[in-house]
Amino acid sequence: MISFFRTGITVSVVSLLPFVSAAEVQTASAVPAASAVTKSLFDSKGAQAKYWVPSSNQVMTAAGPAASTPRLAVTIQPGMDGYPGVRLPAPGGKWNLAAFGHVEARVINTGTKTLSLSLRVDNAGDWKDNPWNTETVSLQPGESGTVTVLFGYSYGRKPGFALNPSAVTQLMLFTTKSDAVQSFQIESIVAGGTAGEKPAVASANIRENPKNGVLLGRGTTIDATKQITARNAQTLLVPDTQTLRVVFPVSGAEAAASLKPAQGRWDLRDYLQVQVRLRNDGKTPIMPRVRLESNGGPSDWVKAAQPLAPGATAEISVPFAGATTFNLARKETGSRITSDAIAAVTIGAEKSTGETALHIESIQAIVPPAPKLPDWLGKRPPVSGDWIKTLDDEFNGTSLDPTIWSIYGENYWDKQSHWSKENVLIGGGSVKLRYTKKTGPNNDDPRQKTSNYASGYLHTYDRWAQRYGYFEARMRLPRAPGLWPAFWMMPDRGSRSDPQWKRQDTANGGMEFDIMEHLTRWGPNRYNIAMHYDGYGKEHKSPGTDKIYLQPDKDGFITCGLLWTPGSAIYYYNGQEVLRWEDTRISGVPGILMFTLPMGGWDNSPLEDANLPDDFEIDYVRVWQRKDLASPEDGKKPILKLTER
Repeated sequence: MISFFRTGITVSVVSLLPFVSAAEVQTASAVPAASAVTKSLFDSKGAQAKYWVPSSNQVMTAAGPAASTPRLAVTIQPGMDGYPGVRLPAPGGKWNLAAFGHVEARVINTGTKTLSLSLRVDNAGDWKDNPWNTETVSLQPGESGTVTVLFGYSYGRKPGFALNPSAVTQLMLFTTKSDAVQSFQIESIVAGGTAGEKPAVASANIRENPKNGVLLGRGTTIDATKQITARNAQTLLVPDTQTLRVVFPVSGAEAAASLKPAQGRWDLRDYLQVQVRLRNDGKTPIMPRVRLESNGGPSDWVKAAQPLAPGATAEISVPFAGATTFNLARKETGSRITSDAIAAVTIGAEKSTGETALHIESIQAIVPPAPKLPDWLGKRPPVSGDWIKTLDDEFNGTSLDPTIWSIYGENYWDKQSHWSKENVLIGGGSVKLRYTKKTGPNNDDPRQKTSNYASGYLHTYDRWAQRYGYFEARMRLPRAPGLWPAFWMMPDRGSRSDPQWKRQDTANGGMEFDIMEHLTRWGPNRYNIAMHYDGYGKEHKSPGTDKIYLQPDKDGFITCGLLWTPGSAIYYYNGQEVLRWEDTRISGVPGILMFTLPMGGWDNSPLEDANLPDDFEIDYVRVWQRKDLASPEDGKKPILKLTER
């Protein structure tokens, strides 16, 4: 839950990543044909150095070498400018580019180092709202290239600010801070394409959602030439049953067969594992094994429980969760699978002395029955010790306990939402943070910024904090793609004489603990755990993983906990240890509790208003402290003012 702010340019971990279903491919990939007419923005004025404004005195401009077409040469000396470059204000205050779909710049790297060059197209407005679209090109020394900004898209052609092309105020070309001289030439800048132009859909971004999770078997239609590949094996698709026969030769070479989607990737975000049903179709015993391939990496190989005799059948289930718990001190632990981007199911077999064969009868993504939760969950910490309960809120009343909770504060995590007391709903033994389409000011304060979406916010800053302990909450997550619910902790050094940024600084021993961070696009079963420390600048570090898989309980809730002790942070979901980090850098600064529900996140989808309202529900929050770790900083703080607006 971090966001970085830079003067003039905002880079945020909030991003919108559009994945396109197979049914949408024809429409989404149909980029309008380029307009026969283009408009040069690099005309007699645009090509002259005097019309370009350098970002600082590090940047120098000059006419390029004599050529049949004018060029502008830009040289950037090393210095403190974070984003050195040049800008070209529109003549008369704005360009009307409503007839076009993009702006593109043709540039040459005239320096001796790799150049990362960005083109930005601006509307007027408050820079905090990011009223622009930006794309970047990387050029080797001497290399020329084109950087193209489609109106309404940014950073890899993801949906961005809804730029008004009829009121473009300026163009910018800039690079990044460097300790070496950088230089480039601008050959041309033109507006082109047609109004409403959309980016082509790359194959890797296409998603197929198989009906009922069935990838192979009756009810599917497999194109063997596109979907089946083999390595040192022979394959035969049985058309009537849509099953697959694989023959492994005697050669002893590593052999396998893979089933892939017809295009793009399978989106299996609503499932937790893939189950393969197969039969030994040969005359020799065989030990089959299965693994999944994904954009994030492959799963572990999963073998049958025992070798299959001729004619015997087996089911092999490959979970998205790894076979081992994430241990950040050890490599190759946990899962690498991205369940919304499964590239293939691969079937292999251990080497045999004779020719072997498997008949793959079905492949299906499933959700297994909900597991039984451990008895200790919600009643005590997961480890022994002399523990005392220090916070227990089941939200059974009709209002929040103001000695613990606050509902107002800054929204650092998106630009679209504001906090409102009307979006914190208490009743029925839980509190709900509700996300709605509702225009209003942040914190219900007419003096603060207005936005078009409202949400709820809970935190204990200046009211309650604790160093070390076991922190647990039971929650039910929203489902609307595009939301970003989280249960997390931030440091609080507690001195009211210091500003909040200093009290909550994650440098100087402080640490952000993301106990449960979820991007709703991932589906209901995948979460993120992370720890952020050493500030949010160039020294920032964030060990963790975004590939935690967990099944909600029978009521649709998940219970997440952090066991925080000196030099150790161990995370639990539904009573199961899922990640641990043991390191001297683990924070010893007291922390507050936070529940947030903004829009976005670094890997999310655009939010559709039709899916609102949606709720992030918290059933209870419980905290324990080990007696030998207790400190005077633990617990409630004297409250200066209990009233909320």
